[in-house]
Amino acid sequence: MPEVKRSSKRTERALQTRRRIVEAAHTLFVEQGYGVTVMPEIASSAGVAVQTIYFTFGTKRALLKEVVDVAIAGDSEPVATMDRPWFRDALAADTAEAMLRAHVRGTCRVLERVAPILQVLNAASAADPEIAGLWSYDVDPRHTVQAAAAQSLIGKPGARPGLTAEFVADILFGLLSPELYQLFVRDRTWSNEAYERWAHDTLRAQLCGDAVLEGSAVLTDEQRAVAEDALDSGATDRPVPRSPS
Repeated sequence: MPEVKRSSKRTERALQTRRRIVEAAHTLFVEQGYGVTVMPEIASSAGVAVQTIYFTFGTKRALLKEVVDVAIAGDSEPVATMDRPWFRDALAADTAEAMLRAHVRGTCRVLERVAPILQVLNAASAADPEIAGLWSYDVDPRHTVQAAAAQSLIGKPGARPGLTAEFVADILFGLLSPELYQLFVRDRTWSNEAYERWAHDTLRAQLCGDAVLEGSAVLTDEQRAVAEDALDSGATDRPVPRSPS
């Protein structure tokens, strides 16, 4: 029993050391950039020897991959996104609207964590092509996640009739992309909350059955009510709010 306890303590210390290294590397990569950050700086910030970093991760590229993967997951546990509680809870929602709201909220938390380090990753990949090879997939795993969400959503009450899982997956993949998030939050200085509201409202109009299509535009309940009221009163010159889509 004492030997088991000692082994457990050693494992916990090793995990804590790994977390400190990843957190230090994340901070320095974001503040300084990947290229100019050197291993001794990371070691000093993490309070470990440089040799410990090399023993734990092997290379600086591997350390960057760990930093990105932890940012995506939110922790270092080897649990896939589709097995994460937030994602499973979203799939378990009773209606399409409830599922969409939970899914957008969870995805936006991921985007909020990932956005700063993705800027680092893009710059690092441009300078070092081998970095892009650290993530080698036949299918983008982000699309796989959105495809699972889409398949669940179209089968729930309140989903717009006639939607296909492929179409919904593409819409989710595009509107909840890191690129679009950075365009609004980083470049246009939206708050995270504003982006989440916009993404939810836009997706709800496209995917849920309480908004109706008229031509190529999407009308929400409010817009539809204004249009119907205008028709009932005969006020043909009354403006109808346009869809933001």
